[in-house]
Amino acid sequence: MAHSQISLHLPLDINPTQAATAYGCRALPKLKEELQSEDLLMRQKALMDLCDLMHDPEHVYVAIDIGCLESLKALLKDTNDTVRIKTTEVLYIMATHNVGREGFLKHDIILALSFLLNDHQKTCRKNLHLVFTHLAQLPSGARGIVSSGLIPPLVWKLQGEEEEIQELLLDTLAACLTEDATEALSSRVVPFLKEKLLSTNHDIRSKATRVLTAVSVPLEGKKQVRQYDVIPILVHLLKDEVEEVRANAAGALMNALVTTEGKYAALNAEAILPLLQLTSSALSKARLNAVKALTMLAEAPEGRKFLQAYVHTFRALELDSSKAVRQAAEIATKVIEWEP
Repeated sequence: MAHSQISLHLPLDINPTQAATAYGCRALPKLKEELQSEDLLMRQKALMDLCDLMHDPEHVYVAIDIGCLESLKALLKDTNDTVRIKTTEVLYIMATHNVGREGFLKHDIILALSFLLNDHQKTCRKNLHLVFTHLAQLPSGARGIVSSGLIPPLVWKLQGEEEEIQELLLDTLAACLTEDATEALSSRVVPFLKEKLLSTNHDIRSKATRVLTAVSVPLEGKKQVRQYDVIPILVHLLKDEVEEVRANAAGALMNALVTTEGKYAALNAEAILPLLQLTSSALSKARLNAVKALTMLAEAPEGRKFLQAYVHTFRALELDSSKAVRQAAEIATKVIEWEP
């Protein structure tokens, strides 16, 4: 029979870790106060609520505007593992929005996060690298990471981190080294990447070749790719079972073969035939990279002589669906047919 007595027990569907969040315009200011609380449980609950709210870019904007980032920066140094994990999670969610990334650059979040590169909690490190990967999508974000002096430690982390985090590292480095590869080249990035090219994880092979494409843009990068004997491995990857790996390997070769030493290293590794096979790839990126790499090889007399029997391949590509491939094929045909 029903009665009016109120139970002292919470209903079964109440989550005790969920904070009683204020509504409307008071919600975020209240959470900001709780982030600064001396009470550990209150800080944890506030962070859990923030994780929910930060999926909305409007809430991200308000949180930045009222100064929540300063509170979050302080919590990155918290001695409690859960607090650090949830703080990095909040920042990762914020980084998925453009307004969040721009706010991070204004409030020096990059350096604040860098102190967790060696955190003993894998989840902390993973969230940190997710933030960096999203930041690096903006040219200003990539430049911010480079100017913060973080490229050497990020390169060194390729050695000891777990594969899941290595993939994020490679994504970040690919974007950052497009802006400036100087510090990476001084930090032995090429031999580290050479090791990753031999990985059994195809995602790591693919991402490592993409970073090498960026690394081999400056002359010093081209020299190191040759000096560390990376070109034969890239030629081998042109026959990889994964098409994305083949395409990226051709891209790295395209840049590395600009030098005479690079050309002859590739010719000695018998790069022409696998590159020719790649010109029929379903990926336009693969066709384009292959044609450009072959054009580099055609600048060597031996390469030009060999490719003269395949002029018809390049003429066919002049009708390709991709404008970039058509233009590259026209240039390749001229180089191959050139007579001294």
